[in-house]
Amino acid sequence: MLAAIAAALIAFGVATPASSAPIDDQFQAWLARDLWPEAKARGISRATFDAAFAGVSPNLKLPDLVLPGEKPKTPKMQHQAEFGSPGNYFAEKTIGAVTAGGRSRAGANARTLAAIEKRYGVPGGVVLAIWGRESGFGAAKMPYDAFEVLGTKAFLATRKDMFRNELLAGLEMLERGLVSRDAMRSSWAGALGQPQFLPTSFLKHAVDFDGDGRADIWNSTPDTLASIANYLVGYGWVKGRDWGFEVSVPDSVTCALEGPDQGKKISDWAAMGITRVGGKPFPQGEARAEGFLMMPAGRNGPAFIVTPNFYVLKEYNESDLYALFIGHGADRIAGGDRRFSGGWGKVDGLYRSDIAAMQRALEKLGYDVGGADGLPGFKTRRSIGDWQARNGRAATCFPDKATVEALR
Repeated sequence: MLAAIAAALIAFGVATPASSAPIDDQFQAWLARDLWPEAKARGISRATFDAAFAGVSPNLKLPDLVLPGEKPKTPKMQHQAEFGSPGNYFAEKTIGAVTAGGRSRAGANARTLAAIEKRYGVPGGVVLAIWGRESGFGAAKMPYDAFEVLGTKAFLATRKDMFRNELLAGLEMLERGLVSRDAMRSSWAGALGQPQFLPTSFLKHAVDFDGDGRADIWNSTPDTLASIANYLVGYGWVKGRDWGFEVSVPDSVTCALEGPDQGKKISDWAAMGITRVGGKPFPQGEARAEGFLMMPAGRNGPAFIVTPNFYVLKEYNESDLYALFIGHGADRIAGGDRRFSGGWGKVDGLYRSDIAAMQRALEKLGYDVGGADGLPGFKTRRSIGDWQARNGRAATCFPDKATVEALR
């Protein structure tokens, strides 16, 4: 057993303790001396607390853990698909399953989706795409005990405070009778039910839409779909606006203009030579409103002018590729399976640790890369593009081996 744990820890870049027993002892002491007093102060009963943690011990196979006495390190490999090679994220077998599944469910749930769009202003295609991506329309099995995951991460993860808050919210769900202990199954990150809500999101955004008196994101399709829409509204979904448009960006427009803090009227982007693919003009209502350049693979892939609703989709999962998947998937559910016009070019296979080293080098030069976490978000991408242009290189706005080596 210890050998298996050691192999898993090495795979995730976490050092192996001499024995798992001391970690178990420390975890139980932490529950008793640290977590229980706060839970009690928040109104959690002893019976609820004990039921939540009966038989629970730390799961050292989970990623992003920092064992006692050790310092956090950037993992060498990237294990989250949302932050891997951009083109791979849009494999046709993946997005095709979501869009085909969404269309097949659109008719069966037409009345519910119409009522949700009327109340929340979120198109049915968007809700269906999230449902399909998050849980395969409810078919995905949740392999973990939620209190094991949230407890482990609140005790050992790199983001202890965040997971502690989620753990306490999960206890509140139990205390209030909103869910049974047996139903608290989760993903490796502690997400629950068909919409894959963390406990705080459940408490804030889950709704009863089928009228049975309880918000059930485990078994009720109406509750699941309406809860997704309510989540988006809670983060500022703008009724009547699209999520974005695929565009062609001329060489005269630098990719370093990307980002939600560099918005312009869409008509101004058009005046710079940016056009919609397929030749259609931007809708009049959108042309007068603000839009943002978004190039998730820099010059190595499709480009987009996105609206504030794109960044609302990112609140569901902090990834440009995730938000793009949902927006594109929603378009395909509503209008047929059309692929991106722009192709995903080949990108260098870099380790996450390589990108983190490059980010630290850019930070030393005064760039804001959004943190040296090894994830090439928009701040990193545009910083790369600016550095490339200033150093006589073609601005691609995406990490590559040559840039990593030049910045070492």
